[in-house]
Amino acid sequence: MTPTDSPLTLGVEEEYLLLDEAGLPAPWAARVQAAVRLEPVLDRGEVDNELLQAQVEAATPICVDLADVTAHLDRFRQSVAAAAETAGCRLAATGGAPLASDEVVPVTQKARYREMRVDAARLVDEQLINGMHIHVAVPDRSAGAAALARVRPWLPVLVAMGVNSPFWEGRDTGFAGWRTVIFGRWPVSGSPPFTADEKQYEQRVDALLATGVIPDRRQIYWHARLSETYPTLEVRAPDVQLDTASTVTLAGIARGLVMTGLREARAETPPLDPAGSVLRAAGWHAARHGLGGTLVHPPSGIPAPAADVIGALLDHIGPALEDLGDLDRITEGAHRLLDSGTGAARQRKALAEGGLNGLLALVAPREASGDAAA
Repeated sequence: MTPTDSPLTLGVEEEYLLLDEAGLPAPWAARVQAAVRLEPVLDRGEVDNELLQAQVEAATPICVDLADVTAHLDRFRQSVAAAAETAGCRLAATGGAPLASDEVVPVTQKARYREMRVDAARLVDEQLINGMHIHVAVPDRSAGAAALARVRPWLPVLVAMGVNSPFWEGRDTGFAGWRTVIFGRWPVSGSPPFTADEKQYEQRVDALLATGVIPDRRQIYWHARLSETYPTLEVRAPDVQLDTASTVTLAGIARGLVMTGLREARAETPPLDPAGSVLRAAGWHAARHGLGGTLVHPPSGIPAPAADVIGALLDHIGPALEDLGDLDRITEGAHRLLDSGTGAARQRKALAEGGLNGLLALVAPREASGDAAA
């Protein structure tokens, strides 16, 4: 590794859903946060609220390796799930609420969230979706923008690997990643535009803000973006995962993509620049099918079996993964998703075999463990 590669630190944020005993969204985030304070292994500020009161978020500190990420996520899932049970609800690791009641879940009482509810109304009401965000350190914003341009073609593949939201309002949506569809209704979402450097990135963002359609940079909901808070490139494409192992696999792939992008930018390797319309179609297809069929192959832009595209992804980031010491772990994790199924496939199997109780046991297990749902 070069000095600018190491250490390529990362952090992971996970959003969780709170469910009552019937499997309906439970607006009890405040109760859960109060119970979290009693958990001895959680630090103040590690568990935060989200847009709606039936959601909470946990964020790791800066991690040097995937073992650190695993340890923190296991700790979060076990302790926050215990706090949820103390509060009378269940912590669910699913990308979308499988059931809905007639009552609207209220927004969290923050000025920004209240303003979003006024501005976007029902869209906010239906934001019962949960993702995972992977922050990967970059040397500076210009390097980050150049890396983003090279990560961009592979984002639909991350969508497909991370699908975990097949159900919505008591029905199978026919999609593996319904969260991607819900998020796609916001004005700035999906794959980011091509940006060669910081100047071009800022021009793109400033042009969006100039329209007045979005109030600030926090509503840039691209599948990946430069963080406005940390010196990181933030990958937001996947749903929250059923288990820690899947989360760590996707986090490791994201870090491998960013490292590869940084290296290619330094070497002045020309990036792939597929049309935005092609990436939109590829992302829609990925959300529809997950890993259950074909994916759009990033270098060629034509369909290929999902296993072949995952193989191409691993080949693309293999040197970075090897230098990071992650190659075996990420290869094994990627094949696990192909062989055992994405979260969406496992959710459908659980419902078919065990009904609603089986589904709830999978997404919101009583035994609070990072891999209890594995």
